Amino acid sequence: MAPMRVLVVEDEVKLGEIVARGLREEGYATDLTNRGEDALWMARAAAYDAILLDVMLPGIDGFSVCRRLRDEGVWSPVLMLTARDAVGDRVAGLDAGADDYLAKPFAFEELLARLRALTRRVPLERPTVLTVGDLRVDRAQHRVWRGDAEIRLTTKEFVLLEAFMRNAGVVMTRGQLLDAAWDMSYERRSNVVDVNVRYLREKIDRPFERESLETVRGVGYRLRTDGGRA
Repeated sequence: MAPMRVLVVEDEVKLGEIVARGLREEGYATDLTNRGEDALWMARAAAYDAILLDVMLPGIDGFSVCRRLRDEGVWSPVLMLTARDAVGDRVAGLDAGADDYLAKPFAFEELLARLRALTRRVPLERPTVLTVGDLRVDRAQHRVWRGDAEIRLTTKEFVLLEAFMRNAGVVMTRGQLLDAAWDMSYERRSNVVDVNVRYLREKIDRPFERESLETVRGVGYRLRTDGGRA
C-alpha cells in the first residue's frame, strides 16, 4: 500500500520543516510549501490524503486557499493550523471548508492524532469518478476507460492522467507533473515526465485516433477539455 500523502502549508519555515520531517519519520509522504498560491496548484495537481494549512500565509491566506479548493471540487481533508484561537477564527476556518482546527502551539502527538482521525473519514462530496470527454477515471477502483474500452495504466501513468483530468484545459508544467506523481525531491532535470506522457499518449490517444494530450512548447502539457474528440 502506498504511503499516505500530506501537504504541509506553513509560512514559518522552521516550524514547517519540523512538522514535515516528523511526518516523514511517521511514514507519511510529505510535501511542504510556505505560500498559498503554491498550495493551490499543488492540491489541484495531486490527490492529497490530508492538507495541514496555516491561516497566516503571505499572499493568499489559508481561509481563501481552503475556500477556493472547495469551490474547485478539491475535497482533501483540511486541518487548519494557526496561532489565532478566537472562536470567530475557528468558525471562519470551518465555514471555509476546513475539517478540523488546531491552534498553535500544539503537541506533535495531538497533530498526529487529529491527522489520523481526518484520514479515517471519507468526504462524501469528493467525486470518485472523473470525466473529460469520453475519458473516464474511477479513482476508487483505479480503472480508466475511453468510451467503453478499458485502458490499463501503470501507477505513474494513472496518477499523471488523474492530475491532467483534475486540471483539464489548464497547462501543467513539468514541475507540477513531477510534484503530482513523484516525490518533490526527485531530480528536476530528469526527462521522466516527457517519457511517461509519451507512454500515456500511446495508451489513451493513439489506439483511438485521438490527440487529447497537447504539448505546449516551452511550458508543459495540457489535456483538452473535450478529451481529444475528433
